[in-house]
Amino acid sequence: MIMTSVSAVVVAGGKGERMQSDIRKQYLMLDGLPILSRTLLALSEISIIDKIFLAVPEIDFDFCTRRIIPFVQNRLPVELVPGGKNRQQSVFNALSVIPDPETIVAIHDGVRPFVPVPQTQAAIRWAGQDGACILGLCAVDTLKSVDRDGYITATMPRTGVWQAQTPQVFQLRIIRQAHEYALSTGFSGTDDASLVENAGGRVRIIPGSSSNIKITQPEDLAIAMGILKQRQDKVDSQKQ
Repeated sequence: MIMTSVSAVVVAGGKGERMQSDIRKQYLMLDGLPILSRTLLALSEISIIDKIFLAVPEIDFDFCTRRIIPFVQNRLPVELVPGGKNRQQSVFNALSVIPDPETIVAIHDGVRPFVPVPQTQAAIRWAGQDGACILGLCAVDTLKSVDRDGYITATMPRTGVWQAQTPQVFQLRIIRQAHEYALSTGFSGTDDASLVENAGGRVRIIPGSSSNIKITQPEDLAIAMGILKQRQDKVDSQKQ
């Protein structure tokens, strides 16, 4: 498949209950910049991405126009899309406004500010060839199946088990059809790859990055600050 364009869909509709904050988690500050702005900036480092479709609650459009998008607007165009009642609907809303049916779409969580650039570029290439490719990490911890009362029912084999990350990259027609099929059948998935799987499609997974964390809890902000400091220390050492 010839890639005529590559777009990013960023989903940022979380309320932040686990973050224990009155501010939506994607708008919390991370070393002087909102988390969401850092995510957009990271995506702008991927030169083959032409445009970002940002799905947020419609009530937040003005805030995002004034406080989030200005950090990236000189690098990459950003179009705001009304978010839905859940993540799946928000993604579908964004997919529905992308005009070019031949587009490759990289779907990403707004609270993952450390987008791994080489890995995402590789996923885009694989999606152009195979139709669907996501980032992930092989499971390293022992996995337990637990019942409703909190008792372990089985120890699961780690072989062949991966933890999914984003970006998750698809040919637009494939992911749009998967969302439409899920909508018609009432299927609810925890990520976009699961919708393609549910529709009978195949999804490739390639190694992502351990620093590609999703900021959902207060301690994640501390981890994110550590990642930023480590990266800055590396830049400083290269200047010496």
